[in-house]
Amino acid sequence: MTEPVRRILVAHGTRSAHGVAMVRQLADAVAARTGPLDVAFVDVLGPSPSDLLRESDIPTVLVPAFLAAGYHVHTDVPGHVARSGHPRAVVTAPLGPDPALVGALVRRLDGAGLRPGDAVVLGATGSSDPHARDDVRTMAGHLAARLGQDVPVGFLAAGVPTVADVVARIRTPGHRIVIAAYQLADGLFHARLAEAGADAVAAPLGLAPEVIDLLVTRFAAGTAELDRTR
Repeated sequence: MTEPVRRILVAHGTRSAHGVAMVRQLADAVAARTGPLDVAFVDVLGPSPSDLLRESDIPTVLVPAFLAAGYHVHTDVPGHVARSGHPRAVVTAPLGPDPALVGALVRRLDGAGLRPGDAVVLGATGSSDPHARDDVRTMAGHLAARLGQDVPVGFLAAGVPTVADVVARIRTPGHRIVIAAYQLADGLFHARLAEAGADAVAAPLGLAPEVIDLLVTRFAAGTAELDRTR
């Protein structure tokens, strides 16, 4: 695309300073490959996507850095675009679910001390949108195929079963349970995974190379879509 393009990475937002720093570090890593980009948040802190969109009429690509396509992806971010009145803005597919993230989840599990014979639970924040919950189950299926074992899903907020309920249900004497955190950054919800009764909790995906690669791919797809609509 010959004309300038603005890139906006859209994240949820968190009160965790470390979580916010992780998102900004992720944005910097993506920007090193795509060119400059801005960060917007849909909750907790700003700027919002509409705040940034009102700054300029430059054709803009927004990538929702969400691991499932729930309310924020289907309704919130498009609503920001509509309210901003921006003439040429494209919202891409979200970050996940995507089979490419399996490698990052496995490395995080290894980092948490996963051992042969351990049970694994995919712990997600949850959503009131059933399609988003299905996205999490899809990701659990990808992870299960890599590990060669069942990977049940538990939710922390909207959605059942809860992570704690799943951990209690599959608990057997002499076997450990490790939670794979299906989360992008540190924050309240990742902290709550530690309260679910498992033996270990993996770190969030954060700056995993697979995350960076996917975000770069999403920005490229959005730019190509703008090209087609010139």
